[in-house]
Amino acid sequence: MHEQSIVESLLALALKNAEQAKASKILRIYLVVGELSGVLEEAVNFYFSFLSRDTIAAQASLFFTRTPAQLRCRNCNTIFFPEKLNFHCPNCKEQQVEIISGRELYIDSMEVE
Repeated sequence: MHEQSIVESLLALALKNAEQAKASKILRIYLVVGELSGVLEEAVNFYFSFLSRDTIAAQASLFFTRTPAQLRCRNCNTIFFPEKLNFHCPNCKEQQVEIISGRELYIDSMEVE
C-alpha cells in the first residue's frame, strides 16, 4: 500500500513541473526505480491510473528503468552487485556493506505538450 503515497508524491511533482513548463498535457513519465526500493511497477501503474484521473496526466504512460543494487564492503572496500540479494562481500565474505545504489525512486524525465 505504500505505493499509493509514493504515486501521490510523484504525481504532485509531475503536475508541478508541467505547470511550470506551461504544459497542457503530460504524455510520458520516465521513472527510475531501484531494485531495493520495494516498489512494484504494477502497483504504481494501478495507483497512477486512479490518482491521475481528472488531471493533465490522465492519459500519461509510465516507463520504468530499473537500477540494480550495488554495494560497497566496509571491510575491504570492494564494490559489487549482490546475486539474489546475498549481501556477503565476494572478496572477504563479510556482511558489513553500504548500499551505493538500488534504493532510487525518482522522475528522470517527462514528455509534455
